[in-house]
Amino acid sequence: MSHIITLIDITPAGEIANTAAQLLSAAARLGTPVAVAAVRAEITNNRQLVARISEHLGTLGAEQVYLVASEHVGVIMHWPQLEALATAATTLAASGVLLCNSIEGREIAGRLAVRLGGTLLVDALDVRQDNDRIVATHSIFGGSYLVDAAVTGKPAIVTLRQSTADETPVVQHPVATINILDTDVAGAHSAVIEAFHAVEAGSDRPDLRGARAVVSGGRGMQSREQFALVEQLAAALGAAVGASRAAVDAGFAEQTTQVGQTGVTVSPELYVALGISGAIQHRAGMQTASTIVAINTDANAPIFDIADFGIVGDVFAVVPQLIAAIAARDSAA
Repeated sequence: MSHIITLIDITPAGEIANTAAQLLSAAARLGTPVAVAAVRAEITNNRQLVARISEHLGTLGAEQVYLVASEHVGVIMHWPQLEALATAATTLAASGVLLCNSIEGREIAGRLAVRLGGTLLVDALDVRQDNDRIVATHSIFGGSYLVDAAVTGKPAIVTLRQSTADETPVVQHPVATINILDTDVAGAHSAVIEAFHAVEAGSDRPDLRGARAVVSGGRGMQSREQFALVEQLAAALGAAVGASRAAVDAGFAEQTTQVGQTGVTVSPELYVALGISGAIQHRAGMQTASTIVAINTDANAPIFDIADFGIVGDVFAVVPQLIAAIAARDSAA
């Protein structure tokens, strides 16, 4: 089987990003999954930490792990990750490279495609193997169509939309084979990070982009005070909070919660839309969710066209009952 490279984010403390499971699962459908990470030497010099990383990535499906140590990690933007991927892909003659469809992932993917002479496929919903071709599925024209793009004869560089709905089983390896490489090549045309200041988000809710469940509110929530109902339902479900552009523009919610074509694109297992009409711009950012539940007073709202379950009713009457039912169920359990 051909090797499929995945870019794994590892923190300075050795913690593996939650996107690793999705990337390795997708890689396993295409060939032999290989995890690649650019880290500082403090990690590669710590044998216990390396063993823990190897064990964790093995349980996620990685057969091989390449840890590329570089003094430029955290100093020069994107370059260490680019060098790590290029080195591993060349060494293994990989037929594909998978990255998370984040701002950083897209930047690295574009540079890597130029470096390897590969084909770049951005924001794919899914990937599969078709004979000797890697095929990526995309949602286009605001989510109106699903199309496939195939790559033949060149390395496929694919960024995957972050999703929690991928339940493809993977072959677990108790300990993945570890390869440690060094690189000191500096990126002459890359930005240098002069300072970094960590800022606490101040919330214990899941990150919107990678949450398994999202509760979003729209203009129908009427005010910032009443938008608190969205947050209450999200708390009951252990979900992230989202909002439509109309709700953000009206000041009901922060811009960072905006879901849609000009906001965050999400693909959770559950998406609950409260008082959201379902304009095409919003649907483009959430309609790949596995299950969509909509509550709206307008029976003709476009959101019902894509909802798996719909309730025509007043959110201020329906949602408190839903929260009470969830609390009662949790108490009984």
